[in-house]
Amino acid sequence: MDAQGRGRAEDIDPADQWVLNPNTGEYELRLTPSAPQSSVPGPRRAASRAAGKSAQGAAGGTAGGAVRNRAAAPGRETRSAPGREVPPQRRRRGAPEEPLPGRRGRRPAKKANKAKKAVLWTGGIMAFVVVAAAAGAYLYIEHLNDNIQSVSDDGASTGGFSKDKAINILLIGTDKRTGAGNGSYGDKGSAGHADTTILLHVSKDRSNATALSIPRDLIVDIPDCQTEQEDGTQKVIPGETGERFNTSLGQEGRTPSCTMRTVTELTGIKPDNFMVADFNAVKTLTSAVGGVEVCLAKDINDPDSKLNLTKGEHVIEGEQALAFVRTRHSVGFGGDLSRIGLQQQFLSALMRKLKSNDTLTSPTKMIKLAEAGTKALTVDSNLDSIDKLKDLGLELGKLNTKNLTFTTIPVIDNPAEKVKATVVLDETKAPEVFEAIQNDVSFTAVKQQKKKEAAAVAARLKGTKADASEVRVQVINGGAPAGSAQETLTWLQTEEGVDKSENAGNAPATLAKTTLEYAPEQADQARRLAAIMGLSGAAMKPGKSVTNSQGLPMMTLTLGKDFKGAGVSLTAPTKAPDVPKSTADKVECAK
Repeated sequence: MDAQGRGRAEDIDPADQWVLNPNTGEYELRLTPSAPQSSVPGPRRAASRAAGKSAQGAAGGTAGGAVRNRAAAPGRETRSAPGREVPPQRRRRGAPEEPLPGRRGRRPAKKANKAKKAVLWTGGIMAFVVVAAAAGAYLYIEHLNDNIQSVSDDGASTGGFSKDKAINILLIGTDKRTGAGNGSYGDKGSAGHADTTILLHVSKDRSNATALSIPRDLIVDIPDCQTEQEDGTQKVIPGETGERFNTSLGQEGRTPSCTMRTVTELTGIKPDNFMVADFNAVKTLTSAVGGVEVCLAKDINDPDSKLNLTKGEHVIEGEQALAFVRTRHSVGFGGDLSRIGLQQQFLSALMRKLKSNDTLTSPTKMIKLAEAGTKALTVDSNLDSIDKLKDLGLELGKLNTKNLTFTTIPVIDNPAEKVKATVVLDETKAPEVFEAIQNDVSFTAVKQQKKKEAAAVAARLKGTKADASEVRVQVINGGAPAGSAQETLTWLQTEEGVDKSENAGNAPATLAKTTLEYAPEQADQARRLAAIMGLSGAAMKPGKSVTNSQGLPMMTLTLGKDFKGAGVSLTAPTKAPDVPKSTADKVECAK
């Protein structure tokens, strides 16, 4: 009886007779003890007879019968000695293994085991590499964090930039002689004044930005300043009137937060964050990106700044870049305002280089830039980690350089001076510039923004207007000076004929801008009130009406922080004032 016959005779599943050999890792056929048989060897059977018996087994066996020839050699019947177990069946040397039909998967091949081990080993190596890389990246980030120097904003900022709002960053370049090779630059013994200052405004939709330069010799009022000194103590530094802007930093122990307060006082714009850079920043950042391209309209050899370049285009970095931004006697009128134009050209070139593929696709340059940037800048305490700087960088990275405008606060020579050394605000133009930035108005022609604004104005302001006597509105104060709601109500009733109006007190929240909310059926009333108040289409908010004491629907006029008084138009500028400016995408030669 062959192996399959034994299994069937004893109601044993043949597949259960395959046993895993722990020494070889293979499955082998191991038969159960058979019934006692004669110890005398029986006569050999003819091969044909054995073959016939095998054929009969194949005809009447199960699907597992295909492996019978592995249980007994052809032409030979399997026997066992009385009382002895049949030894495990061995595969003949060189004979191929045959899988069990219908039982596939129970006997893994040896090669599969090797492959599995190889995969596990490779996976282990890769896991180690990933962990090592992650650890390396973490350590490098920690290293960059250690590079960052931060100081307190002393409550002078908004608390930090937001991803869903316009961004205002105050960039301050000092004349402090820190760093190797800088001993001959700047004012000897300077505490680090605000030598170069730019207020960078990035629009809410990130479609445009304005870099507003503030002349260092501009006469301003410096407010009282609560500061945290280097030793950790708190100190209130008294304010001063009629002082140069650059003394808002360094003088009398003033910190960058004092410059921030001065900018707010001057422009009405409260910065979100500040960054302070010294002479080294110009040198290291330009070297990190492999130099920036600038252009000169004439030869310059300035012994004061140590700039010596011929007319035409040049790629500058390091000491030469610093000399370029410091030179003033050889360009324009030879004063600080002429140097500002040169610095704006340099920053435009640096922006172009930073956003170029040559920089963004070079890991070496990006690492050098990260090192240089984190070492060269001192930031406020709301930007004191690489993660925060990365988030700010991602927001700024959305900007197209052709929509980054450089301009300068409009100024005139100080009329109080016989020898002109300082400047004062141009009171006819400067307020327009400040208001444009406050209202997030682009200084470049951003077509998409203009189309959106035009569509909003057309949809809300154009159409029939109700008579003033038919306008029903409640007035509430949402950030305007105290008493503004009553002042506006009196003006509307006595001078504009809006009799159906009432004072509803204070709004539940403060608003930056005045708004008028109305229901669709009140659109004609809203257009009339907008015309009276001088509201823009953006100030009109289609929504819901409220009910007055007589049960009649009323609109809601909320006076925001931008409210300037009853009868003063609230129409925000939709076009920036015409002032000298340049954009970061164009190369302009210094004259």
